[in-house]
Amino acid sequence: MKEMIPSGSLPEFLLKANDVAEILNISVPMAYRLMQRNEIRTVSIGKSRRVREEDLFSFIEENLSSEK
Repeated sequence: MKEMIPSGSLPEFLLKANDVAEILNISVPMAYRLMQRNEIRTVSIGKSRRVREEDLFSFIEENLSSEK
């Protein structure tokens, strides 16, 4: 069987809404809203939605405030 993950690379983790909420220090319903509005890009797996780590980090970078 062909190897699915190239040797030497780590698998990318998919985050659930509760993981996103914890990382962003927001409520789970707010995390769901951000995901449903596509403010945070998601991956659909059946009826489930997950967030790639890189997409969460992109969301954070895009929403950095330059105010002092």
